[in-house]
Amino acid sequence: MLGYWKYLEKSDPEIYSMIQKEEHRQQSMLGMIASENHASPAVLVAAGSCLTNKYAEGLPGKRYYGGCEHVDEVEELAIERCKELFGCEHANVQPHSGTQANMAVYFSQLEPGDNVLAMNLSHGGHLSHGFNINFSGKLYNFFSYGVKRDSETIDYDQMSELAKEHKPKLIVCGASAYPRTINFEKIVQIAHENGARVLADIAHIAGLVCTGLHPDPIPSCEFVTSTTHKTLRGPRAGTIMCKKEYTKTINSAVFPGMQGGPLCHVIAAKAVAFAEAIRPDFKEYAKQIINNCQALAEALLSKGFRLCTGGTDNHLVLVDLRSYNEKLTGAQVETWLHDAGIVVNKNLIPYDTRKATETSGVRIGTPALTTRGMKESHMEQIAEWIDLVLASEGDEKVVSNIRNDTIALCRQYPIPG
Repeated sequence: MLGYWKYLEKSDPEIYSMIQKEEHRQQSMLGMIASENHASPAVLVAAGSCLTNKYAEGLPGKRYYGGCEHVDEVEELAIERCKELFGCEHANVQPHSGTQANMAVYFSQLEPGDNVLAMNLSHGGHLSHGFNINFSGKLYNFFSYGVKRDSETIDYDQMSELAKEHKPKLIVCGASAYPRTINFEKIVQIAHENGARVLADIAHIAGLVCTGLHPDPIPSCEFVTSTTHKTLRGPRAGTIMCKKEYTKTINSAVFPGMQGGPLCHVIAAKAVAFAEAIRPDFKEYAKQIINNCQALAEALLSKGFRLCTGGTDNHLVLVDLRSYNEKLTGAQVETWLHDAGIVVNKNLIPYDTRKATETSGVRIGTPALTTRGMKESHMEQIAEWIDLVLASEGDEKVVSNIRNDTIALCRQYPIPG
């Protein structure tokens, strides 16, 4: 790989310099965006391999191009590893992203205008779960369930009532900002009572699901989609798992229904990531993600922060800033913490009264720092730094001092590889 870097430096010094700056940013800052992680060197090598040169429309053994004998082997191996890792009946590893994985399920099961029930975006859902300016909200008639005002946990009674009223063809579950366990069996029961199928989008929690640290949707849900980064720690891409009876419709929805040639180099990187997640040490890693997040939650609570739902069961916490200082917005806090070397993202909280560009909350996750080898004590220290930055309302001297501390911690725990 060193030779490749030297070639890039010579052939395109501008791009080389930008990549180097981004590598430095990642190495020198505490990445705590819940949807990000650090892929292994093996995943990065596979993603940057010569497989990017091969066009391979179709499926293994059924391509529309010649010369696919080796990429067929790669994709078949990725499929088998995905099936082994998650225990699913069928897997399609071609989707370029989690959103496209969801799109393929919609295309295979729905007609434009069909009713769909999914989680409200402002309560923790995802853009591809029916947001009105997303393709999903434009093509299909989405109704939203949310969380209870008191507990901020999923309101399954509301979900049941909406399913009875609207008779959706599909119920979508899974979230991008929900810190608690999801009861997939309860959702399947509600769906089947009302003639619907279930799509479980486990993009955020895939690394917890495959290690048995979160309830598994595979046995009961007809469709399960995921990204392959986040807690799974692979390349930025997507995958679809489904019951065997939906194999043909899912495969056809992906190609030719939704996308052309698959990204063979990324499929190879997915295969590497699946193999890494099958190993026993990955379960220990996933346990540490949860332990770190719970330590972070407890430390933040001790500093006077309010956490949505009161805590966490998984890899993220959602902080309600209003209880700490009602003047603070997520946008302000994101900027202050970034300047201090702590990277989080502004996030709406349930029943937020602020705009999505401002928000009353921030979302903080532990997958990437856990990959770097950090433990509970480091989460406690980071919570203290967060408290100091916010208490000072972004005071330049305080932020600068903490930035020196975060740089020192990052040097102590470099990104592997």
